[in-house]
Amino acid sequence: MVFRSFKYFLVYLLPVTVYYSFNATGVLAFMPLFVFFGGVPLMELFLKPDVVNLKKELEVKEKNKLIYDLILYIALPVQIVFLIYFFKIIQNVPFGTVDFYGKVTAMGLMCGVLGINVGHELGHRRSRLKQFIGELLLLSSLDTHFLPYHNAGHHKNVATPEDAATAKKNQWVFSFWFTSHFRSYVEAWKQECLRLKRLNRSWFSIDNRMILYSIASLFLLSSIYLFFSLHVFLAFILAAVFGIGLLETVNYIEHYGLLRKRLESGRYEKVKHSHSWNSDHSIGRTLLFNLSRHSDHHYNGSKKYQILKSLPESPKMPTGYPGMMLLALVPPIWFFVMNRRLDK
Repeated sequence: MVFRSFKYFLVYLLPVTVYYSFNATGVLAFMPLFVFFGGVPLMELFLKPDVVNLKKELEVKEKNKLIYDLILYIALPVQIVFLIYFFKIIQNVPFGTVDFYGKVTAMGLMCGVLGINVGHELGHRRSRLKQFIGELLLLSSLDTHFLPYHNAGHHKNVATPEDAATAKKNQWVFSFWFTSHFRSYVEAWKQECLRLKRLNRSWFSIDNRMILYSIASLFLLSSIYLFFSLHVFLAFILAAVFGIGLLETVNYIEHYGLLRKRLESGRYEKVKHSHSWNSDHSIGRTLLFNLSRHSDHHYNGSKKYQILKSLPESPKMPTGYPGMMLLALVPPIWFFVMNRRLDK
């Protein structure tokens, strides 16, 4: 069925709304936020979750279809084109105006969804070329440290106090933004140093990805400043921060309050499907490349997004990721809704 793969092109409605934002004025410059954090959560209140999984024979066929990878690859040129367009548009928009923040949040949404989320998916692939495309997408969002920590740290330590990206019960999302981001940055350096130590190589070398990522980020930022202006430089920083904020909010809702048991040996039990919050609400799930089927992703990090499964033993959120992200911004309501589910 053609729709099975082509439904993932739905994410490219985002650049359409962002283009509208870049050419709109006033409150209409916030159109991407209205669509993806207004329209999508509203529709998901009325749509039933889709828990259907691909049958085994179909899963084998869909697993290696090129179209699913092409949908991801398109994100890179789209992201680059829109970044350049953003630089040109924003330099003529006064700092601090409604138009300015509308366009900055629009670009920030691109950074979070196409930059970081697609970068995350490609960063799990074994192909070095696919990983490189993922690294470029993460660079466009100033979040390159995400891959070293996410792959070597988060997937290993998820649902334990050792994981920077697992929110504690009753922790506010606003504090989590800072603890998760900066702690994971430090941990990314540690993971790289440990990796190089195992290879008998110096941490201070071109083999250290964190050094390369830092150089690439500085080059990107200095280029924006030199070729455009301080105004554009600051606008891009704000857009990237907004995108990173979206990522950390997703991190917050994915594992909130879930903990693995510590065994007598001192180690933690193996990661189970019960250690990630999941959502089968179709629109948000499709827009984020099945990210909300998160338990299956943690069970097998290299499993491609198109064949991730809904698992009955996975704890379920009451709505899709966009709606839950909004709910997380109101901590008393979030705690009221999620703590009861957590206690179960």
